[in-house]
Amino acid sequence: MNSTRSFLIKIKKVFSVLGPGLITGASDDDPSGIATYSQAGARFGLATLWTALITFPLMASIQEMCARIGIVTSVGLTTTLKKHYPKPVLYLMMIFSVPAIILNIGADIAGMGAVANLMFPSVQAGVFSVLFTLILIVMIVFLPYNKIVSVLKYLCLSLFLYIAVPFFTHPNWKAVLHNTFIPTITFDKNFLEILVAILGTTISPYLFFWQVTMEAEDVKSSKQLLLARSKVLSTTEPDQAKRESGFIALFIRKMRLDVTLGMLLSNVVMYFILLATGSTLFSAGIHQVDTVEQAAKALEPIAGKASYLIFTLGVLGTGFLAIPVLTGSLSYIVSETFGWGGNLEDTFKEAKLYYVVIVLALILGLLTNYIGLSPIKALLYTAILYGLTSPILIGMVLHISNNKEIMKECTNSMLSNILGFITLIVMTMAAGALLYFQFL
Repeated sequence: MNSTRSFLIKIKKVFSVLGPGLITGASDDDPSGIATYSQAGARFGLATLWTALITFPLMASIQEMCARIGIVTSVGLTTTLKKHYPKPVLYLMMIFSVPAIILNIGADIAGMGAVANLMFPSVQAGVFSVLFTLILIVMIVFLPYNKIVSVLKYLCLSLFLYIAVPFFTHPNWKAVLHNTFIPTITFDKNFLEILVAILGTTISPYLFFWQVTMEAEDVKSSKQLLLARSKVLSTTEPDQAKRESGFIALFIRKMRLDVTLGMLLSNVVMYFILLATGSTLFSAGIHQVDTVEQAAKALEPIAGKASYLIFTLGVLGTGFLAIPVLTGSLSYIVSETFGWGGNLEDTFKEAKLYYVVIVLALILGLLTNYIGLSPIKALLYTAILYGLTSPILIGMVLHISNNKEIMKECTNSMLSNILGFITLIVMTMAAGALLYFQFL
């Protein structure tokens, strides 16, 4: 009993230390991610397992750059672009970001509605989608963000059931190891479509904006405490600058642990969803996931008749986890572009325009449910769109994080640049290859 309590206390301490990086990593495995990984496992079995191995250092390096930008500048990514780069760069960023984020919001809402309909077939999925949209509006606009975060940190645990599935299906572990460490790439449209979708849903542009802004808000509030303490201690200006420099360095070290563990969490879940679906759906002859029922069957070996319920809870949990991140990211982009200000810590009265953008994003996302795509296809196409647009935004992040005028002594290390440029090249090549096979 004491050992169990001690273990739970340790887990709670770990969760209390972790912050934006954990939320970023957990929200990366949103309904769009679950649908993409399920589709990959169903179509190609174990052949895409290697992607979880290579995307971890790539996504961790980009998110670390974004977090460092937020810590050093204390402002969002959009504000940094607005202050230091020509306006066309800012507008290009908006063109590549806003439509993809709205489609992602809509796809996640549709996915949530579909899984709720799976449990209650007498109620149409569209009715659930409207209901969830209203709940999200109330939750995001009227609840304090710190209370939402306290829930968000634990919602990500719902996905860990996938880790147990392969141990019940007994896959060929030799084949698992082979496909994990030896990449398999097929140069045809279907495989490249899935590859771009996997890259797009793991290295998602909206997470760049979220990470920068969350770290900026975090460090800003901590800086205020530092300045207040300096005044109380009558600290001289050189000493104060030294304190602030040391504070930034300490904050960056803490952030790197947070980001690394957050991205590791995301990729572990990704790996086991690929493994679970590859060893169940693919083996059962389900090579195309068109419905949520088919996706839920991956959990059948461990959950039996409860697989639909557990899959539903997982999708709803990750949806409520990811959509505040999506809408918050989009509102930061728009609000910072037009100088409205506002953040999720403000009340509605303090940041009306900021929250109006969030509400509009949710409504527009909901309306995308009526363009005739199935929820699974909408979720997959969202990931593909991210894969096609992210190279532009990765290029911007790399340029900012190497800009000494902005980052001062905190520019990229050689390792960060190597990983960052590998990410840019991989994303660009995958997107280019898909476009080639799609149109030529």
